[in-house]
Amino acid sequence: MTDPFKDVHPIPGKKRILSIDVLRGFAVLGILVMNIQSFSMIEAAYLNPSAYGDLTGVNKWVWIISHMLADMKFLSIFSMLFGAGILMFSSHLEEQGEKTASLHYRRILWLLFFGLIHSYLMWHGDILVTYAVLGLVLYLMRKKKPKTLLITGSVFLAVPMLLYIFTHVSIPFMPQEGISGIMGSWMPDSDAAARELAAYRGTYLSHLPLRVESSLMFQTFIFFYLMGWRAGGMMLIGMALFKWGVLSAERSNRFYRNGMLLGFLPGLSLIATGILYNFSSGWALEKSMFLGSQFNYAGSIGIAFGYVCLINRMSRSVLYQGLKSRLAAVGRMAFTNYLAQTILCTLIFYGYGLGLFGSVQRWGQILLVLAVWAIQLVLSPLWLRFFRFGPVEWLWRSLTYWKIQPMGKARPS
Repeated sequence: MTDPFKDVHPIPGKKRILSIDVLRGFAVLGILVMNIQSFSMIEAAYLNPSAYGDLTGVNKWVWIISHMLADMKFLSIFSMLFGAGILMFSSHLEEQGEKTASLHYRRILWLLFFGLIHSYLMWHGDILVTYAVLGLVLYLMRKKKPKTLLITGSVFLAVPMLLYIFTHVSIPFMPQEGISGIMGSWMPDSDAAARELAAYRGTYLSHLPLRVESSLMFQTFIFFYLMGWRAGGMMLIGMALFKWGVLSAERSNRFYRNGMLLGFLPGLSLIATGILYNFSSGWALEKSMFLGSQFNYAGSIGIAFGYVCLINRMSRSVLYQGLKSRLAAVGRMAFTNYLAQTILCTLIFYGYGLGLFGSVQRWGQILLVLAVWAIQLVLSPLWLRFFRFGPVEWLWRSLTYWKIQPMGKARPS
């Protein structure tokens, strides 16, 4: 049986949208600021900075700045771009006179396959499985008007807020066993923390059960309670913004300047208020875990939009050509770079590598982030000087189109 898509090809490089690639590169680099906390410290420390590690002096300020500028912001941009990517992929096929559904679902199912390998064999914080599951459903929204997408996405975003507030109100009525179970993920006791440290500092097999357990939790309960709604809402909003020309830098400089003000000012104010609230409450579960997290949940949406406007304003400028080209290269290889970050960080922190899990303070984590950024900003454009795609992008495209894609660039004669 022949493949009906044998003559269909990926979007050629000359048709790529620079602002989208720059944004994607900016997002995949920025997301490491938060992910490194998950790579390097016990799981509870990601949500509750008082659960593990020093939270004074420079470490406190590293956490505050990371929380204000990175937590959920780059993930939101990534989600918006994934939604826009669904539209770009389907419109490219339609330009070639092809039906899109079969190839879209093949592409998404391969992404799901990669995500499952990533989450269960490498790192539990994977986002690819979430995107793949949502991509199976939200593809059906691709023809909707931007206003419909924006409203639907906003409803999606509101669901976790309501769930978190409802849970906060319900805490006084919960049985003690239930509160104790929640406390285990918010502020684990010394024995639980020691077991997690020992597992990740040990052999690959020693932390495999913990990773499987965390991945299952992330892809079931957390998906339905938070991430499915949050990522899905941002994907739908990304579709709307793409149709309005916001993500492709087609709006005016004035639009992007006003967008930065409308995004950054209320976003930063909300998040700063949340930081003061959580520190003043001593990061108590009944105050900070549910209600206290909503300041950043809401504020991060504004910051993400502010970043989109900032980067697209930069993309429209004749300045910053070197930075833009490097970010675009990182963005064109975002899949490869995302997985490479996992490989590098697990080799640094897990026991089968340097075994530094739980030993690097927050200021040291940021230095490692800067080092990874430097590597990827240098190697990505160098790789693309000789090759059309990143290695993982090439594999994904070849599997999607069921045809080996040309990898090397043609040399001038």
